[in-house]
Amino acid sequence: MTVLGADMLDVDPETMSLADRAYLTIQDKLIMLDIRPNEAVVESELASQLGVGRTPVREALKRLEADRLVVSFPRRGTFATGVDVADLRHISQIRMSLEPVAARTAAESASSAMRQQLIELADRTEALDLENIERHELMRWDLRVHRAIYRATGNPHLEDVLVRYDNLASRIFCLFLDRLPTVAQHVAEHTELLRTIAAGDADAAAQIALDHVTGFEESVRAIV
Repeated sequence: MTVLGADMLDVDPETMSLADRAYLTIQDKLIMLDIRPNEAVVESELASQLGVGRTPVREALKRLEADRLVVSFPRRGTFATGVDVADLRHISQIRMSLEPVAARTAAESASSAMRQQLIELADRTEALDLENIERHELMRWDLRVHRAIYRATGNPHLEDVLVRYDNLASRIFCLFLDRLPTVAQHVAEHTELLRTIAAGDADAAAQIALDHVTGFEESVRAIV
């Protein structure tokens, strides 16, 4: 895990609880399909990989079940949830409604400090050598940008909902990363979105966010 995790949240890993660190690391494995859909999730193996006890892993898996990334069955164990492309329409319906709301709200309500963070993230995005970055890393950067926008809304309830559905959408996208021709372009679009939010142009930010979400879904639908 290189971009997602604590770095994505701008949190020092050393200040995080073991359960939080386990949660972010396992979440990354699930979203990026290092743990494949419907694959068994073995607590003891994860604890060994992460260098922690089973309790933090168990706590992390409970949170991931609430996120619909894993599912537990009595006497059978815990498994990564399946990925059904048919779900993309339902997930996108929610995101097309709420991503523009988040962009508009962030443009209207973000603090001066948060606007500066968005500008800095835009600068970093613009400086990326997108055509030569591994595609899973591009998806991690995509997640990072969206998390920053959600956080900038100042609405924790909206943030929670959008994080959940962005995670689920990203799992579907990861199924087709090798066949998607527009991943770098999709990530590059974040630069304009971030700058527009930071500038406080709510109408434009909402439209860019809608076009951004719609465009990537259409690119996935074109190949499935």
